[in-house]
Amino acid sequence: MSAETHPQPLAHPSRQPTPPTRTPSGAARPARLFTLPGVYAPQYDTDLLTRSLRREAIDEDTAVLDLGSGSGALSVAAAALGARVTAVDISRRAVLTTRLNALRNGLRVTAHRGDLADALPGACCDLLVSNPPYVPGPSSGLPRRGAARAWEAGTEGRAVVNRVCDAAPRVLRPGGALLMVHSGLCGVTATLGRLARLGMEAAVIDRAYVPFGPVLRSRRAWLCRAGLLGASETREELVVIRAELR
Repeated sequence: MSAETHPQPLAHPSRQPTPPTRTPSGAARPARLFTLPGVYAPQYDTDLLTRSLRREAIDEDTAVLDLGSGSGALSVAAAALGARVTAVDISRRAVLTTRLNALRNGLRVTAHRGDLADALPGACCDLLVSNPPYVPGPSSGLPRRGAARAWEAGTEGRAVVNRVCDAAPRVLRPGGALLMVHSGLCGVTATLGRLARLGMEAAVIDRAYVPFGPVLRSRRAWLCRAGLLGASETREELVVIRAELR
């Protein structure tokens, strides 16, 4: 269940930009993706994380876990590189969307409904990828249903980011790596520090600055009052963090 700062495109899945994937032979081809209503559609953060995913050494022996799979865009990209992919999302519609997108791209992805990695065995993957909810908001509580689950992340934007960090050392095999994208608004230094304390070597490996979407625009005044946003800022920083298990 990916973080959402630009929810408007959900209404028409056929209009979503879909990042290219690669077949196991290495030939580039566009992924054919769609999203059911209420499921996060691939956007800037998805593209940024997919770009980092393709830089990893992935083959048929690589086990990839996609936490919060949403549309399954990352799962499809990893499977197209030959990986054995398991996807997890708390949303039934997201699980169904992930399965259907894998099927329509002729790829194999095992998708489960679950609350992050809680139901998974330890040391089950070589690469963990996640685009978690990361948008700070005035409420500390998280929605239990609906599309907002894909972006609402508590007053600091870290309610789910912290859980992904904590799960990484448990589900990764020795030498495995976490790839996670989130907003600079929820604290890049906090993520790097948390991963380091968990015994992982972490660094920002990619970033982009993107226009504010409807959610951030709607709560701009609150973000400024909370000290998370400057009055003159018009773009959001997105970062990809890579953390390797020592």
